Amino acid sequence: MNEERISEALRDASDTENVVIGAGAVGSVERVFRESFGDAAVVVVADENTFRAAGEEASRAFEEAGREMVEPYIFPRHPMLYAGYGNIERLARFLREHDAVPVAVGAGTLNDIVKRAAHEVGRSYLCIGTAASMDGYTSFGASISKDGRKQTLACPAPRAVVGDVDVLAKAPAWMTASGYADLLCKVTAGADWIVADALQTEEMHPRAWSMVHERLREWTAQPADLRAGGNDAMDRLMEGLLMAGLAMQVAASSRPASGAEHMFSHLWEMEGLGHDQDPPLSHGFKVGVGCIAVAALYERVLERDLGDLDVEAAIDEWPSWSAVESEVRSTHTVPGLGEYAVEESRAKYVGDEGLRERLELLRELWPGLHEELEKQLMPAEELREMLRAAGCPTTPTEIGLSWDDLRATYRRARTIRRRYNVLDLASETGILEECVGELFEPGGFWFRVARGA
Repeated sequence: MNEERISEALRDASDTENVVIGAGAVGSVERVFRESFGDAAVVVVADENTFRAAGEEASRAFEEAGREMVEPYIFPRHPMLYAGYGNIERLARFLREHDAVPVAVGAGTLNDIVKRAAHEVGRSYLCIGTAASMDGYTSFGASISKDGRKQTLACPAPRAVVGDVDVLAKAPAWMTASGYADLLCKVTAGADWIVADALQTEEMHPRAWSMVHERLREWTAQPADLRAGGNDAMDRLMEGLLMAGLAMQVAASSRPASGAEHMFSHLWEMEGLGHDQDPPLSHGFKVGVGCIAVAALYERVLERDLGDLDVEAAIDEWPSWSAVESEVRSTHTVPGLGEYAVEESRAKYVGDEGLRERLELLRELWPGLHEELEKQLMPAEELREMLRAAGCPTTPTEIGLSWDDLRATYRRARTIRRRYNVLDLASETGILEECVGELFEPGGFWFRVARGA
């Protein structure tokens, strides 16, 4: 762990003030808490598994220091803890009974629940990470299912984060693999940000960009070592995940870490994919398959010379808003999702004149943009090999989707979020269906994968 790099990032972050990562770090939690919260009372929040993994030791550290404590709040082992808003409401009711500062002991789901619940009662919190499973430890916002859809609810990141390498190394292998996928997907997320910045839909934040992408290749270079339990690979993974979360604080947006691959994942999440599994299908595993899918699409897009785009022909083919709305409603059958998708799609829909302006800009910028994207991206097959080496699923069937489901996702995912990405670029230039078709036709990327090539 490069402590200087983390310290520099903390100086730019809006919420998190202290990060301590290392072997035996749980033993330092009382000191970190005191530095961040003074003499405040503490309440440990965990589930049965994470309480055993690190919550008991943290509680002992607080007790031995004479810290005022509220009885720990422990979520049961069964059913598997889910990031649903109901769990936030229950925890918030408990927190309103006292003024203790929550100490979240867990990974993505538990951290998101505590993050939002603490915000709703007007408190900050400390997080003890128990698995290198996602980039949300130091990110603002909580990914929560509410009103039938997965959404990011506003709330600050923790004031302090403690990560004990000994605890992280003992986490289930699938959780570490999930974290690797969540970090590797920054490759396609970064490409989408390059596109959005070039087409003036979301400006690049240079500092946040460098925090994620300056060393992304280094952090993700050892997937096989990570799977084998290598400490160096774990250290790199955790640093990358923390830096991605801090970059989101700096940018005040999830854009540094999330692109079209997350829209694939969020759509599948909203439709309940993997909810009936134990453990549930992880966020990172869905994102990993989405990352491969998006990288494969980029390959087809980059085969075209959009510098020679027939703008007027693209405008002639561009559907009216009423046609788009009708299609969006018909393509989503989950209650409430259709209305939400219409709202998000409407926010980024442009009429003929807006489209003409954007496509003329694209045509002008394409040579330089093409070069930037080629530098940023990695071949879909290489991403797939890296994810497999880390122990991640890499095909739709491995996460419970059919090949037809995956193909349909290319068209449907862009409707659930207003964030501009390669799906929008391909749609607005009129090449989306053609590019996706090439991926699944004989000789195409997904055709070869499906046949084990």
